[in-house]
Amino acid sequence: MQGQDWFISGDGKHQICKSARDWDLLRDNYRLYRFLTEVEDVLNQVEDESTCLPQLRMLVRRLMINSYWVQSQVLEPDPKTGTSVLLLYDELGFPLTLQTVTFAPGTTSNIHNHGTWGIVAILKGQEKNTFWRRNPTDEFPDKIEKVGELNLQPGDLISFTPETIHQVQAVGNEPTVTFNIYGETDPKERFEFYVTNHLAKKF
Repeated sequence: MQGQDWFISGDGKHQICKSARDWDLLRDNYRLYRFLTEVEDVLNQVEDESTCLPQLRMLVRRLMINSYWVQSQVLEPDPKTGTSVLLLYDELGFPLTLQTVTFAPGTTSNIHNHGTWGIVAILKGQEKNTFWRRNPTDEFPDKIEKVGELNLQPGDLISFTPETIHQVQAVGNEPTVTFNIYGETDPKERFEFYVTNHLAKKF
């Protein structure tokens, strides 16, 4: 399942990152609880959690390689919305959320940021990410502009900062399944963006 690791900055620029080889990450009995403990150890060492993304990407890739259980925790996409979310972990007092998300082919998200750092691993299917950046004017302080696209395949990881703005679309003929991990969201900094009227609202 070796893929590529990507980092998306707050201004929408994407860059490929060095990733560990799969065989260097193989572990016996590497389960979700061990992953969570290692993530917590990394986060406790810094004040700005976004600086830990290289280490966190490595841990996510290790989990994907060693945990069949995580990869098997998948819901069918909701026939009405085209999307299903299965929450794997969200504990009060521990600022992490883990989930798997399933998108029916052709499903497109809104344009949004997360108000926290995040890492998404593609488990099945294909996903197109479109990236945006803020381009404020006096008349439209929430105006954004498109800056790039990236197609992701199974095994690819994408990581982003709280300010990163993107839109995702499931492409291909089969559902897209992702594993997502997020830090603690700042609700004051998470927005949904509209390009037609250049507005943003809390999301």
